[in-house]
Amino acid sequence: MADCIFCKIAAGEIPSTKVYEDDHWFAFRDIEPCAPVHILVIPKKHVDNILAFDEEYNKNFADFFLVIKKIAEAEGLKENGFRLVINTGEKAGQSVFHFHAHIIGGREMGWPPFPAND
Repeated sequence: MADCIFCKIAAGEIPSTKVYEDDHWFAFRDIEPCAPVHILVIPKKHVDNILAFDEEYNKNFADFFLVIKKIAEAEGLKENGFRLVINTGEKAGQSVFHFHAHIIGGREMGWPPFPAND
């Protein structure tokens, strides 16, 4: 998608702090982290969000959780855990409409994970 910021980041057109890349996935540090470790994991192939998946597209996601595991282990999150957040839709907090997951860790997190906006 020509105007998608995450497509441009994955293509190297916009600089980022890359932490992982393979044929299907790209991961980089969030520019406004909410924790010591805050990494965004995106597919290189554009899809707006989970609701845009179909059977064919889902085949590209076969290794999603293994990629998350590799990144979490490389970031030292195995011992104390981490949160995996996927927002779907504007009212759920999705601000970039390219599927992405947030790996958030390095601090204790209660529930709800973020303070309510007043």
